[in-house]
Parts: sequence; C-alpha cells; structure tokens
Amino acid sequence: MTYWALNAVFLAVVAVVAVVAAVVVRRAHPHARRGILGVFGLTLGLLLVLTALFDNVMIAVGLVGYDEGRISGAFIGIAPLEDFAYALAAAVLLPSLWLLLGSRSRA
Repeated sequence: MTYWALNAVFLAVVAVVAVVAAVVVRRAHPHARRGILGVFGLTLGLLLVLTALFDNVMIAVGLVGYDEGRISGAFIGIAPLEDFAYALAAAVLLPSLWLLLGSRSRA
C-alpha cells in the first residue's frame, strides 16, 4: 500500500465529517460561512508551513525515513508530499468535530 492510498482512506473519512459539519453549521448559522472559511484557511496555511519546516528537520536528522517504493517522488524540500495530508486532515477534522460537538447547548 502506498502512502497516498493510506492517506486517501483517512481523508475520505475527514471529508465526510467536514461535509456533515458544514451542513449543520449552515443550517444553524447561515451567515457564519465567511468567518469559518477564513479561520480554516489561516489554520491550514500555518499547519502546512510548520509541517514543511519540522518534517524537513526530522528527516534531515534521521528521525523519520520513508520506503522509496511507497512514495510518489514529489517533495517539498526533502519531505515527501504525502506527509502534508496529515496536516490537511488535522486542519479539516478538528474544527469540524469542534463545530459538531460544540453546537450542543449545555443545560
């Protein structure tokens, strides 16, 4: 199994949760879309920059290695592009769960 195939499984689950969260938020707060997308974009950008920085450092010092036969061959620095799917998943899944679980009012 390649890293992209493994990423596809997790990203599919994340996409389902994100769509459910988007529907719930849209129904509850129809005008909140712009603010949520702005925060999402900022968070994703920051996570991708930090992933690029720290993944390259960890690979350079030998903390992490990759099977050459399972990566795509596309890199950002020395970090394989597949590594960035985890930052994307975190940036989408965690806010989606926050919106879904935080939407319940406390009695």
